[in-house]
Amino acid sequence: MTQGLSSVDPKELGERLRRARTRADVTQEQAAQIIGLSRPTLVAIEKGQRRPQPEELVALAAAYNVGVAELLRRTAVHVDFVPRFRASLRGKDGAKLEAAARLNDLTAAEVELENLVGPMRRSPLPPERPLMSGDVRDQAEDAAMELRMRHGLGYAPIQDIVSLLEQEFGIRVFLDKLDYGVSGLYAYDSQIGPCILFNSEHPPTRRAMTGAHELGHFIGTRNQPDIVYEGEPEDPREEVYANAFAAAFLMPAQAVRRMYQEYQEVSGKFTPRHLILMAHRWNVSEEAMCLRLEGLKLLKRGTWHSLKDRKFGGDLVREVIGEQKSRELVPPRLWLLAAEAFEKELLTEGQLARLLRVDRVRLREIADSYGVEGENGLDALDAD
Repeated sequence: MTQGLSSVDPKELGERLRRARTRADVTQEQAAQIIGLSRPTLVAIEKGQRRPQPEELVALAAAYNVGVAELLRRTAVHVDFVPRFRASLRGKDGAKLEAAARLNDLTAAEVELENLVGPMRRSPLPPERPLMSGDVRDQAEDAAMELRMRHGLGYAPIQDIVSLLEQEFGIRVFLDKLDYGVSGLYAYDSQIGPCILFNSEHPPTRRAMTGAHELGHFIGTRNQPDIVYEGEPEDPREEVYANAFAAAFLMPAQAVRRMYQEYQEVSGKFTPRHLILMAHRWNVSEEAMCLRLEGLKLLKRGTWHSLKDRKFGGDLVREVIGEQKSRELVPPRLWLLAAEAFEKELLTEGQLARLLRVDRVRLREIADSYGVEGENGLDALDAD
């Protein structure tokens, strides 16, 4: 380790230690106590004015929950989202900060894999439309439709929000198991670009709303990190805007009105069965569709609460559209890069597992789904 320690520029190593300490929420005073030094000495280490001793580096790495090898890499990817989220949270929330750290790790892993394998082409980012004075709901409606038209989506339902965000809008997208109350996170960096992390434990309809909500933040409040958390109030204008944008983007007003009117004309009334069919058509939950219809004044305010009081849901939904099975999703670009790095022998299985912070069994399962074949694998389907 002594040789590796001397090969890294002390300023670079000091910066890596500072970032790791900040992410671990450890103060300089606490870190100094861990290695038995004064705070000014730790400050000197972080500024690159003093190189840490091997035993000091090992102790700090353990305290910050990072690997020594990660600190001593010749090149390192700097992703520093966690302090931004911490600054925006009221008090300390373990589940939210843990999710922010996971977004940080996954983003750093993807950028590092791009450095190894080569960057994948990304679509140009949609322009920002900063919030102005006035009703943010109207602004959200306009922005959502402008984005749909700009990208040729028209009034069609969004079938796969994850692929759309990644392939059409150039956003880095990740999925991972988070605390169930955390639906998703959004962060933006001028060098790395926009990043969104979904909770893979949530059903597709909930992921759709989360993705559209975070897309709204990207369009309206680009530089402000966001966490969608169950049960939080919608008070800030930014949250009102993001929620209104999500509804407008997933359920375009003109198309929803037309479908509602068709059911009315055919049946002479609008029933819970029609609500289920509309939600299924637009790939959203019955709650989201009902609230959208209320917002468009097609249903009375409070209709959804009334339906819940009457035990609307489960059995009736299955009766109307059958049992719906959702396949597991993984972040496509990240795992494609990982599979490529493994196939080209740029990283070992163990190195990949550590980089992505998954166990080897999980790594093999997902790598298999992305075509990492052995000697008996299928030939490539490229045209000659």
